[in-house]
Amino acid sequence: MKEKLPTTFQCLFCNHENSVSVSIEKKSGVGNLQCKVCGQTFQTNINYLSAPVDVYADWIDACDAVAKQAAEGNVDTARSTNRMGRMPTAHNQEDDDGDGGFIEHDEPDAEGEYAD
Repeated sequence: MKEKLPTTFQCLFCNHENSVSVSIEKKSGVGNLQCKVCGQTFQTNINYLSAPVDVYADWIDACDAVAKQAAEGNVDTARSTNRMGRMPTAHNQEDDDGDGGFIEHDEPDAEGEYAD
């Protein structure tokens, strides 16, 4: 009896079991990985022999490579704390009709005039 390879895996970031699923798109040659708990995603090139476990292994290798670069000081892994504030909005005196700048559309849709 042939054993099936796994298709769901443990997440490297949030450590939840069976939270990572892999989809294989053989026609486009792409493997996609996503954690349903923390939202981590990964994409890699695949070939016609690739299985979900191969995409997961590529993800592990990519994470290891980034960790090694960070340990050597080649990658800035700290996220920027400089955040943009709220974007300024243009405000004219003419727009003080109480609708907040939204366009009101009171006419019935053209599609609504046709009966099936």
